[in-house]
Amino acid sequence: MHELSLVMGIVDIAEKEATKAGLTKVEEIEVDIGKLTTVEMGAFDFAWKQGVRDSVLADAVIKINRIDAKAKCLECSAQFELQQFFDACPQCGSHFLDIINGREFRVKTLTFAD
Repeated sequence: MHELSLVMGIVDIAEKEATKAGLTKVEEIEVDIGKLTTVEMGAFDFAWKQGVRDSVLADAVIKINRIDAKAKCLECSAQFELQQFFDACPQCGSHFLDIINGREFRVKTLTFAD
């Protein structure tokens, strides 16, 4: 389950930032997860509950922003939403695409408790 390794990476980021700030508790965390990532949200939720125990994120509220997948066709320049990586351009049928959004996985904000 790679979701647990992703959660542990987030815990590591939060703990490093808390140490820099001289704080011991995160109140809220905001994470961007693109819809084209291979993150299975049910598994991520389960991994989150297990992975944040005994960390600065133990009592944190998590806000997850699911980022829609968008692409630009390299043949006709049309921009459109993707459902999966292998979708074709709805205008010309080309598979030569530049993916604009949807692959994100990042910690957007951390709010520390005083």
